[in-house]
Amino acid sequence: MNRIRYTAGLISLFAMGALLRADVPAAPVPNVKDFFYVYADKSRHEINHYAPSGWMGDTGDLKFEEVNDPSKAGSSMEKIIYTAKGSKGAGWAGVYWQNPNNNWGSRAGGFNLSQFKKLTFQAKGAIGGEKISDFKMGGIQGDFGDTDTASSGPVELTKDWKTYTIDLTGKDLSRIIGGFCFSANRDDNPTGFTMYLNDIRYEP
Repeated sequence: MNRIRYTAGLISLFAMGALLRADVPAAPVPNVKDFFYVYADKSRHEINHYAPSGWMGDTGDLKFEEVNDPSKAGSSMEKIIYTAKGSKGAGWAGVYWQNPNNNWGSRAGGFNLSQFKKLTFQAKGAIGGEKISDFKMGGIQGDFGDTDTASSGPVELTKDWKTYTIDLTGKDLSRIIGGFCFSANRDDNPTGFTMYLNDIRYEP
């Protein structure tokens, strides 16, 4: 009898969990036909849909700012400095671009990006040879978390702009709150680095 009651209790809990998941509001579908921006330069900030609010690891080792791009008049880029000092003893640091700000899956947000097939972005290092552990999208857990994730794997930057692509074919993109992310570690970059990013966007 106790086993029957225990089993019934588990079934009830699973049913409640399913109900709670069903109550999560659907993520909105972007009303765009071409590009959906995580980050566009300062002349087009109104089309940015995610913010670099999710700092991780040795957060004190990171400095983040938007600066002018000297190669393109009137344009800007994101500049990230990683000092590799190990301010919190983690040995690594990274940033998530989130929607809304500081959303780690505990509240509704994000977008249904099912219409897009790839995530592209431009990146370069100040001197070349900077090692990024991963560029990725998705992967945030929680009741309102991302429905999937995809990554580039390790990347070694060059000193010139290069366009990188993350293939999203076959991914469940029905809710993406973590639109973009990077991480790097001290073992690969013992003296730190300076990295630049631009035109982070989802494409059909």
